[in-house]
Amino acid sequence: MANPLDTDAGSELFGSYEAELKLVQADLNQKLDQILELSGEPRKAAVRQAERALEEANELLDSMRLEKQNIPANLKSKINQRFRNHESDVDSAKRKLKSLSDDRKALFGNRYQDNPTSDDQLEQRQQLLSGTERLGRSSGRLRESQRIALETEDIGRNTLADLGRQRETIENTRNTLLESEGYTDRSIKTLRGMARRMATNKIITIAIITVLVLLIVAVIVSKFR
Repeated sequence: MANPLDTDAGSELFGSYEAELKLVQADLNQKLDQILELSGEPRKAAVRQAERALEEANELLDSMRLEKQNIPANLKSKINQRFRNHESDVDSAKRKLKSLSDDRKALFGNRYQDNPTSDDQLEQRQQLLSGTERLGRSSGRLRESQRIALETEDIGRNTLADLGRQRETIENTRNTLLESEGYTDRSIKTLRGMARRMATNKIITIAIITVLVLLIVAVIVSKFR
């Protein structure tokens, strides 16, 4: 078995993976011991549980393999030894599980025989047909899931296309608003120029009228002198 957890000899994350792996290994070993005492369907269920535990142990080993690369060189020797111990334990459990899985008589119970009778052959054929039927149902569900996934992909693609068109419309609207704002600015400037010219013309008109009035008054005054 692997050495006890030494927090000074590895990173905290490596130690966390190692502690979790020990729990998984303990659970896996317990399941392997249970398989020896079972047969038939309970044994197959226990084998599946052990396979899942083995997968989890391999995933933790992969995480530890990556994490130990970040450990300082002066600590790697001890870490590598601990890792190899864990790897060896998992490989041993894998071989034991394979041996238990290959025991077909234990898996199928008394229904499996090396030289089956006609009844046994019929029962085994029925089991194969039942398994084929379950496989067909599973394949049907898989095809249905694939169909739904494809439909979802199509919906997502159409949604993205709609969003792209909406984005283009928004950009065109924005450009139109900017152009309209430019036209408005020019119109305001034109109106202001017209207003200034009107004010100037008004002043000139008043000045002309004033001069005319003064001239008329001067003419009148000169006549009465």
